[in-house]
Amino acid sequence: MTDPEVTMPFSFRSLALLLGLSALLLSATPAIAQSGAPEPQVTTRQEDGRTLKEYRLNGQLFAIEVRPASGATYYLIDRDGGGDFERQEGGSLSIPDWVREDS
Repeated sequence: MTDPEVTMPFSFRSLALLLGLSALLLSATPAIAQSGAPEPQVTTRQEDGRTLKEYRLNGQLFAIEVRPASGATYYLIDRDGGGDFERQEGGSLSIPDWVREDS
């Protein structure tokens, strides 16, 4: 009987650790939903015990990611360019059409 630790290049424990780290890295930054979309400028700041990330394209603020000290992360998104931001829970961040049309 052969020892599985010797014949396999890595153990199941190592694989689980690798998968866990990959998931953590992918969840650390939001995905921009459109492939080939221009890359927004992101400004990060701390305010009142939470982290705010402001997303701009061509100088236009279109989304704010809010990471509270406790609780779930959410986004505030200006969907039509009118300056009214709507709350969006989790998921991926989409660049609204009005921002892409100006680029």
